Amino acid sequence: MRALVGVIGLAVLLVVLRDAFETIILPRRVQRRFRPTSLFYRTSWPLWRGAAARLPVRFRDGALGWYGPLSLLVLLALWAVGIILAFGALQWGAGSVRMVNGTPPGFLDDLYFSGSTFFTLGLGDAVPRVDLAKVMTVTEAGLGFAFLAIVIGYLPVIYQAFSRREIAISMLDARAGSPPAAVELLWRQRDDAERRGLGQLLVEWERWAAEVLESHLSYPVLAYFRSQHGNQSWLAALTTVLDTSALTMVSVEGWCARQARLTFAMARHAVVDLAQAFRAARPEGLAERLTDAEFAELTRRLERAGMTFRGTDVRARLLELTVLYEPYVTALSAHLALPLPSWTRKTKRHDNWQAAPWKILPKSVRGGGETLEHF
Repeated sequence: MRALVGVIGLAVLLVVLRDAFETIILPRRVQRRFRPTSLFYRTSWPLWRGAAARLPVRFRDGALGWYGPLSLLVLLALWAVGIILAFGALQWGAGSVRMVNGTPPGFLDDLYFSGSTFFTLGLGDAVPRVDLAKVMTVTEAGLGFAFLAIVIGYLPVIYQAFSRREIAISMLDARAGSPPAAVELLWRQRDDAERRGLGQLLVEWERWAAEVLESHLSYPVLAYFRSQHGNQSWLAALTTVLDTSALTMVSVEGWCARQARLTFAMARHAVVDLAQAFRAARPEGLAERLTDAEFAELTRRLERAGMTFRGTDVRARLLELTVLYEPYVTALSAHLALPLPSWTRKTKRHDNWQAAPWKILPKSVRGGGETLEHF
């Protein structure tokens, strides 16, 4: 019986260590279906998302924003508990520890000894009985130190990647509105006669899409970390970049069509791979994001901004591009509970950067100044 429990403990230990290695250290996607981490997120996220959906709207985004950081802490705790249970079973399989006060040891005493060893407490009220148990004790203490070091190094990496992602999203606020919209982004480029600003912006977002792809495949928990504002998200930004690139690709060459193709390719690569990585369910049907009336309004506004389209089949060519990515962003939107942006601005509310807790001072006090009508 003790030998069987020891074998089970060894198996649990190997599973936990492999899972922690693949999640924290291995910088690539793991294709294997059965993984404790994947099982944890596939089980806990739908429950959390369903519970948050029952909350009032004003509390919903905040509740969803708790999941990413909290799930990370819970996952680390589960790994620690798994290691302690595994070494407790190994100690019991090796004949149990010897209690200094002379009382007969039991399995709970082995778990207590395993926990005190893992956290390197060194209380001394229980000691290993045989040589094999002594080796396991030293091994577990070493794993405890390594676990602590990995956690200390892992959390800054996660938050640095999150910060880099959010800086670009915050910069998109003044460029594309809150929430972002592709037509709004192009409209705000109308004063740039040579379109150099749009080309540079597309270059930056090509790199940003690549960083999102690599960071979210290496550390999938980042996808559950939500932005500071409820009307912003990494998925909305990525979709806006795809919409903008698609519009630019069907316009005249002077609107950075070549760079738009490169940005489109990178952004589509990101949404396709991430939809597969999160096993997002294939949507049964696609809601029409761009209606005929919206497309007519879109073309009128962009033509006023100086953007012209090649040929008369613009809608058909635009549809050929959107079907390449809309199924994947729709699937990610449903899975992560992140709303998708519209093509055109739907509301007259101010951008996030224009909001303020104080009322605007009278003009006589603030001394005039330039207006922001061009936004």
